[in-house]
Amino acid sequence: MIIGILRLFVLAFIVMLVVYFILSAWSRSVRRGKLRAEWDEEIREGDREAFVEEGLEDYDQSLRRKLILGVFVVPYMVIGILIYVVNFQ
Repeated sequence: MIIGILRLFVLAFIVMLVVYFILSAWSRSVRRGKLRAEWDEEIREGDREAFVEEGLEDYDQSLRRKLILGVFVVPYMVIGILIYVVNFQ
């Protein structure tokens, strides 16, 4: 029983790790595109890549970036709640 649960958690962690990296890369590329579009439409002065890099540094500290870590927390919470409900209710 314990081996099965450990196997489930390890497999779930690997899947969540892959999902996290894909989601993180996708979100960062979307943000990069928005920053480039903002520079093209509004600013048009100075170095475009410096503007984009500065915006991505701000993005790295943003709440959205931290919320992506929920990919790890939410599934384990759901699995834990399901195990509790099935066994103790």
